[in-house]
Amino acid sequence: MTNFSTVFNFRDVGGYAGLDGRPVRWRRLYRSDSPHRICGVDQETFTALAIRTVIDLRRPTEVARDGRVPACDGLSYLHIHPEHQQWDEVPYDERHGVARYLADRYRDLAETGTAGIAHALAVIAEQESAPVMVHCVAGKDRTGVLCALTLSLLGVSDTDIAADYALTDASAERFTAYLREHLPAHAATPAAYHASPAEAMLMFLTELRERHGSVERYVRDAGLQTDQIAALRAHLLS
Repeated sequence: MTNFSTVFNFRDVGGYAGLDGRPVRWRRLYRSDSPHRICGVDQETFTALAIRTVIDLRRPTEVARDGRVPACDGLSYLHIHPEHQQWDEVPYDERHGVARYLADRYRDLAETGTAGIAHALAVIAEQESAPVMVHCVAGKDRTGVLCALTLSLLGVSDTDIAADYALTDASAERFTAYLREHLPAHAATPAAYHASPAEAMLMFLTELRERHGSVERYVRDAGLQTDQIAALRAHLLS
């Protein structure tokens, strides 16, 4: 994991065993919380990664509020917003638990944000785009869903995908501290908004297959082409 002082949830998703035991390549796909805070030494660290493409999954209002990744030579910035319901329109019910609430939000994102998800996957599938960094606000939910779908297409097990998703817990304290200082209204949201239990991702992936037959069938129905799936596997698997 690369250390930043102004980004809290950045990591490489490489190293997991994929199709036919082939590992996911390192330094090809990164996930992160919003990089708009990058400056100073962090800018040097970010530049050294030679990232070619940043996929920003935030809502337009979030981009307008916070700004985008700092521009640098050779960096392509894409704002791809998968349409989805505001979470505050669906109150959290403690009787159902955190994992159930999150899995339902991810289901809603997958069903209403298909065009954006397919677009983002198509960009990740292009070898020329890599290295790619995908981010949203916290790097947990929208980013988590997109990375989970990508890793699943690569043949990574649900257990490993859920474990990668749950790594966000390590950044929760620093991110929440930032929110308390700069966006106090967001820091006061339900605890479920800041949690990332592995169970939530396992539920999401299991139920996605129950509705669509497979993750590959879901992304194909969303608009990703067979040759794009093949290209994704060709350059992201060793």
